[in-house]
Amino acid sequence: MSKLGKSLLQGAKEALAYAKKEKTEAKTHKVSIPLNVDVKQIRLELHLTRKQFADRYGFSIRTLEKWEQGIRQPEGAARAYLVVIARNHKAVELALAG
Repeated sequence: MSKLGKSLLQGAKEALAYAKKEKTEAKTHKVSIPLNVDVKQIRLELHLTRKQFADRYGFSIRTLEKWEQGIRQPEGAARAYLVVIARNHKAVELALAG
């Protein structure tokens, strides 16, 4: 078996052991995502209209409105994405421009 094949197999074994909550040498990284994200504040700090913000970052205007009005809260990946936009919008825009 090639070196790459062995590495992939080892990674799969470690992932399985981790999923089964068995002791493993695998490195894990945990991130902390805030429970609440002020979407309107993020948008206003970027000096964007709702349409501009939605178009630039791939959200629907209706979803953005619901978040800003407190009808709904961003969940999971959307919340993490909004945190990244707030902290480094230029990097997001550069990544999306490619």
